[in-house]
Amino acid sequence: MLNTILVALDGTELSEQVIHNLNQVNIQPETKVILSQVIPPLEDNVEWSADRPHGISEEIPYRKAEKQLQSYQNRLPYQIELEIVTGDPAEEIVRLANIHHVDLIVIGSRGLTGLKRILERSVSSQVLEDAPCSVLLVKPK
Repeated sequence: MLNTILVALDGTELSEQVIHNLNQVNIQPETKVILSQVIPPLEDNVEWSADRPHGISEEIPYRKAEKQLQSYQNRLPYQIELEIVTGDPAEEIVRLANIHHVDLIVIGSRGLTGLKRILERSVSSQVLEDAPCSVLLVKPK
């Protein structure tokens, strides 16, 4: 039985397919589903101060992600938590999976191949390699 499922979304059209595929997984009423989105930092090597508010430019991507995740939450009949974090997408997805002791990660894959996959750094491939659990890759149609 799946106790906890982490659903990694990125705000693209592929997120809709990920949500659609989630509905095809046999999820029990007691299963916790975590909808997550990782917001890349605005600049590399920026350290975020936890003790003071961030500027409006940092809040816009967070609010947009929160609104999108809440819309998915309203459409799904599961026990749902939302997680929005900032950082490297693959690292943060794996970190969340470890923190929440998830049994399954559901993530979209853009279907990159060859040199493009190497140059554009496939988040789903890195998650697949580093995940502490099973991973369900959803490919674009």
